[in-house]
Amino acid sequence: MQAADRNGANRRLTWKLVAFTAGSFAFGFALVPLYDLLCNITGAGNAKALAQASDRQGGAVDEQREVTVELLTSLPTVGNWEFRPRVGTLKVHPGRLYEAEFYARNLTGHDTVAQAIPDVAPARATAWFHKTECFCFTPQAFRAGEARPLKVRFFVDRDLPAYIDRLTLSYTFYDGVSRIAAR
Repeated sequence: MQAADRNGANRRLTWKLVAFTAGSFAFGFALVPLYDLLCNITGAGNAKALAQASDRQGGAVDEQREVTVELLTSLPTVGNWEFRPRVGTLKVHPGRLYEAEFYARNLTGHDTVAQAIPDVAPARATAWFHKTECFCFTPQAFRAGEARPLKVRFFVDRDLPAYIDRLTLSYTFYDGVSRIAAR
């Protein structure tokens, strides 16, 4: 290959890499508005829709009905964190506000920021499970060896279909540093 051809190929490759980098950077900035749009459409994580759902509850609690809420945790990397619920299951009455506590301890050996990603199962019940406050809403900064309780406040909508008597709230706890390093 001649030097002129090689220089031209290198220049084209450089421009492609610059365009790819700029596109990746723009996509990263677009994720926040896209997430907000998704929340507005689905009502999940939308504070305005959550306030409306809470108002709709009107303080009435269905004392006749009991729903079991299982609390689960998982870690994508083994050995870096201790993360677990304080209690494995709760018996809840639809319409009443409850609080659950989780315990997290940083075993990575360095300061880090972690993020919990929630999931509700069965998936069709997600529309009736509402978190009013949650440690999963924001990234959590931990010092090396730090341990602390993490709380979530939630209620199950009274309109939850009668055939659903068990829900699972699970969290996957990601170490932000290891997630960034893996990219």
